[in-house]
Amino acid sequence: MKKLGITGGIGSGKSIVSEIFRLKGIPVYDADSESKKLLITNNELKKKLINLLGEKIYFADGSLNKKEMAQMIFSNASLLCEVNHIIHPVVGLDFLKWCNNQSSEIVATESALLFESGLYKRIDTSIMVYAPIDIRIERAVSRDKSSREQIEARIKNQMDDEEKRVLSHHVIINDGQSPILPQIENLLKSL
Repeated sequence: MKKLGITGGIGSGKSIVSEIFRLKGIPVYDADSESKKLLITNNELKKKLINLLGEKIYFADGSLNKKEMAQMIFSNASLLCEVNHIIHPVVGLDFLKWCNNQSSEIVATESALLFESGLYKRIDTSIMVYAPIDIRIERAVSRDKSSREQIEARIKNQMDDEEKRVLSHHVIINDGQSPILPQIENLLKSL
């Protein structure tokens, strides 16, 4: 089984590329949404986060207090790093478990933090979806109903595009002018 990793900055179009892969019959593990589920369903993960951040990061019903957690970790870089060291390995193992339940010759994972999380170590080929920064900001502002400043702050917390580009095996240009379907088809043929 060949494992692909799809990454790119906020607003780059990772989800569009992932959806095209799905339409072509390639199962895609969405690391972001799966990590959100694991934060609620994985008791060992919950216990470690409570030990680090305190009981108040979970509500009485067991759901995550996202606002509380975000306030704590996004204002403290070392705490954010500790939280990531707790969450990322669990997501990586969940991805491998998910892969074992797939029958396809090719599978993929969509992860904004493919390199930062270490998930790239669990894949065979990395694919970066690239779009110019102005286009990414415009897309994210429109999609997330956030301010330009909020999106720019999130971008500053992500790995630089040029770093991702160097680390990636393949780059798909999603600038609104270069058709992405032929790029994906050529990529899949090369595998």
